Amino acid sequence: MAKTATRGRRKAPARGKSRARNSGGGLLPWTVIGIAAIASIAAYDNWKSIKPMLAKQPVPTIREMTEAKPAARKDAPPKPVALAAPTPKVAPPPVQLLPPAAIPTPIVQPVKAMPSGSSPATAETGAAAFGYCGQGAHINCVGDGGVFWYKGEKIVIADMASPIADRARCDDERRVAFTAKARLLALLNAGPFTLNAAGKTESSGAPRVVSRDGRSFGVQLINEGLARKPGAAGGAWCAA
Repeated sequence: MAKTATRGRRKAPARGKSRARNSGGGLLPWTVIGIAAIASIAAYDNWKSIKPMLAKQPVPTIREMTEAKPAARKDAPPKPVALAAPTPKVAPPPVQLLPPAAIPTPIVQPVKAMPSGSSPATAETGAAAFGYCGQGAHINCVGDGGVFWYKGEKIVIADMASPIADRARCDDERRVAFTAKARLLALLNAGPFTLNAAGKTESSGAPRVVSRDGRSFGVQLINEGLARKPGAAGGAWCAA
């Protein structure tokens, strides 16, 4: 009997706990309802400030998220893609070419024509120590009465003809040839002289008129009987 009483006493607190639990579970809904009521009252009092905040939210975005997008069909043909129309090329404006600048025409100064060595008007002044031509080089030497070398060039006196000693046909012609040779050497060594071209230079020599102070050497030799005019008969040197 004592054990039974003890068990009855121990179960009494358990019943109190279950009641407390039941009473606590019954208060939770009322607490939520009270908080909701307080929030509704606060929202009503502050509706003017809450309304602009709700209007700022993007409604279409929310709708797009909530609406389910239709699944794409695998057998559906691809949508045609519109190609961008080619931009027409605009031709550049024509380039205006500027006329070339005027080039100044140079003034050509007249050039005085210089006479060449083969011109008859060419005159050259010469002076040298002459001797008789021998076996060596002919620089400034006398070959016969009408031929001499000046600076290595063979000069033939053009306005006279004198006998040549190696080709003389008689003693008188040979004597005249030696005398004319000696006289020409003396005239050349007497001082400066002038050489005037009298034709083109050939293998036989350069034809020149040799003079001093306007007096021709050829005319002097002709006047002295040591030469003759060109083209005259040569038999006059030998007696008949």
